[in-house]
Amino acid sequence: MKEIKDIHIGKHIKAKLKEQGRTTVWLAAQIPCTPNHLYKIYANRSINTDLLKRISHILDYNFFEDFIQNR
Repeated sequence: MKEIKDIHIGKHIKAKLKEQGRTTVWLAAQIPCTPNHLYKIYANRSINTDLLKRISHILDYNFFEDFIQNR
């Protein structure tokens, strides 16, 4: 059986963005939304799944896989 990890998704998105050398302004333009909206996302432990799917596609990274780990 798989266990759900406790992940702060906002911090995780921000870290992945930084790892890729991209900026909040760049991601905001891709979504599209305002940088202020992204700063609110970074502060949240949870996110709407449709938005997470969009961000996953934009960053070419499957954030959903990070929530599940093998025991």
